[in-house]
Amino acid sequence: MHRLIFLGPPGAGKGTQATILAREMGLAHLSTGDLLRAAVAAGTPLGVEADRYMRAGQLVPDRLVLGILEERVGETDTAAGFILDGFPRTVPQATALERIAPATRVISFEIPESRLVERLTQRRVCSTCGTPYNLSTNPPARPGVCDRDGAPLAHRSDDQPEPVRTRLKVYWEKTAPLLDYYAGRGLLLRVDADAPVDAVGRRIRAALAERPTEGL
Repeated sequence: MHRLIFLGPPGAGKGTQATILAREMGLAHLSTGDLLRAAVAAGTPLGVEADRYMRAGQLVPDRLVLGILEERVGETDTAAGFILDGFPRTVPQATALERIAPATRVISFEIPESRLVERLTQRRVCSTCGTPYNLSTNPPARPGVCDRDGAPLAHRSDDQPEPVRTRLKVYWEKTAPLLDYYAGRGLLLRVDADAPVDAVGRRIRAALAERPTEGL
């Protein structure tokens, strides 16, 4: 079973690769943002509680995120495993996650910060379904509209240069310590993500093949 965690700064391509590889490998793609929205829409007890924080513009507490995640990994479509995208973000979250669904491998998306700023300022998101695009590395088939539903693409306010640099600073301060945490457990695989989408996907598959999860 593959229980993969994708780590990397904003703009590194985690969501794009998780979507592609989950489909190819028969895994569930678990994004914490999507999980929270689904729990809220379903009106589950944890979702109702999380919704109160989200409506107030506050961060959803770890205990709720972990509770929703624990429910999700118990569903049938995760039988072959999953790719977790966007969580954990801190070492305490990682230690709590180990009690629910310990990772078999952790992929670190490695890319220079200057390229991240360039990528993020080129990012566009479907205004309806949320599908991400990048005007330089993963453009839509038709300029300005989503390939999936034809809805217009939006340029998020936090994808402007200064907000991008702020988000990267927070990542290096809060999330980057996870690299040492998982390296110390022998789970970390570093992948050069400064390449086209297809090339990065091949590098991830090669890294997983070189260090398979059997016996972990």
